[in-house]
Amino acid sequence: MLGERIKKLRSQMGVSQQQFSKRIFISQSHLAEIELGNQGVNDKIIHLISMEFNVNKNWLMHGEGDIFNSEKPDIRLETVVDIYKQLDDELQEYLLSQAKFILKMKKERRDTKQD
Repeated sequence: MLGERIKKLRSQMGVSQQQFSKRIFISQSHLAEIELGNQGVNDKIIHLISMEFNVNKNWLMHGEGDIFNSEKPDIRLETVVDIYKQLDDELQEYLLSQAKFILKMKKERRDTKQD
């Protein structure tokens, strides 16, 4: 059962329900219901667990293969977009301003190195 595998994953990593749920943007009570088998899991949650914890989706969904992916995960645009969509307008603006600031700092550092 998927909920049991999520609980096993959490246990193996030594992560509490609160910590785990926060990292995949769901409530602790929602995670508890998933682990008990009382709540289904959508593709978005599967994807977030896989990306956040480097978990093999095939193991997570079907219990087949290794728990963790052998390769280090890369950050994909769709993950960033998913996170962005979950933020309210004010936090979206803040995220954009921080990204612009980072790009500005990178450009200034590059320009300083060229001098």
